[in-house]
Amino acid sequence: MEKINVRNESRNDYRIVENLTREAFWNLHVPGCNEHYLVHVMREHNDFIPELDFVAETEGKIVGNIVYTKAKLVDENGCEKIVLTFGPFSILPEYQRKGIGKLLLNHSFKKAMELGYDCIVIFGHPGNYVSSGFKSCKKYNVCIENDYYPTAMLVKELKTGVLDGRKWTYYESPVYETDEKEAEKFDQTFEPKEKEYRVSQEEFYIYSHSSIK
Repeated sequence: MEKINVRNESRNDYRIVENLTREAFWNLHVPGCNEHYLVHVMREHNDFIPELDFVAETEGKIVGNIVYTKAKLVDENGCEKIVLTFGPFSILPEYQRKGIGKLLLNHSFKKAMELGYDCIVIFGHPGNYVSSGFKSCKKYNVCIENDYYPTAMLVKELKTGVLDGRKWTYYESPVYETDEKEAEKFDQTFEPKEKEYRVSQEEFYIYSHSSIK
């Protein structure tokens, strides 16, 4: 494989990125997917950060994408802290496990720090992210409402100690509240694909519905 080039996404890339996102997520978490619709609507949202929207390309082909939005942490005194989250984070299936994802992550971490951000909170499979410095939300005292610490919620400090031990509640951008009917309509503008059950969907269900005490 030739050298990987990482650059910001351009408007001409939009449909290509939406299609690769669809390919990467199709039948992965649920039968079908709506992540490509999320990318489509996210770009116009106030929380979207264009400077942290990157594609990876090789041999003139876009094979990966990562997008970031703003999120916030609120401590017990009501003080708010703006943080980042990313996703969808997509690599074409045939290019996965080749280091492209790690390259995109590291590039985006560096650019995020240059922009002044110091913390990232995501929902993801721990096995995919602990090697990049993410840890359980419980270790940083970061929960969601009702003191719930999701197994899949992971935190990375871009600057050590910024969360300082306080208890924080995480709130993601409302852009992630997907309209299922609109997502289905959008998907119909792509080549038809069959929705199927896969074992990965059960694994996703377990991680997304469990918590750490």
